[in-house]
Amino acid sequence: MPFDNSFFKWYKIYACSDKHSKAYNSLSCTLIFLQEEFLMPKTKFQGAVFGLLMSYIMAFGMEVYNTAIKMGFNLKAGSFSSMTNIVFWEALKETLYMGAIVFVISSLFGNKIGERFAEKYCNPQKDNPYFCRIMRQAGTIAIMCPTMSLVATILFNIILGGSSWVNLPAIWAGTVIKNFPMAFFWNMFAATGLTRIIFGLIFRKKKCK
Repeated sequence: MPFDNSFFKWYKIYACSDKHSKAYNSLSCTLIFLQEEFLMPKTKFQGAVFGLLMSYIMAFGMEVYNTAIKMGFNLKAGSFSSMTNIVFWEALKETLYMGAIVFVISSLFGNKIGERFAEKYCNPQKDNPYFCRIMRQAGTIAIMCPTMSLVATILFNIILGGSSWVNLPAIWAGTVIKNFPMAFFWNMFAATGLTRIIFGLIFRKKKCK
């Protein structure tokens, strides 16, 4: 069961007011205030920063995944556990421009479609805010994964790889099948949370004394 706001309000009182508790420290308070104050941007500038962080973190995870597959680590003994650090370096180089593409596409229509999807299945006035965030993430993944898979197919398979445009539908479908599981779990369980934490650390207010 996901934690609701009442849990974090209670833990905030416990961790940030009890000076005798080991939890009373700047880092603890910072992480707690992320839940109440900094999970989502409040200005256009903060929105742009949040979007850039999310785009590049999401792109980096996907590039690590695809680079490891391209290098054949998934076929070796131990599968992805046999990866070496070169994967991160190669993935980082592609992330520099793929992250920008993710940012542009998500800003143009990806996030908007995610919001509309969430509106169909949750009511912010009645439903748990955590559930509404999950629905928004699911809707965004549902549109961004096929869209970015199409971009990657055209760029890496058609233009750079020399494949025929005739095979574009098949290659695209295969790319979506390959990418969707990773995109879903990376977004749901890693990228979004990491983005919120980094965003909160950047814009956190000094509330802990």
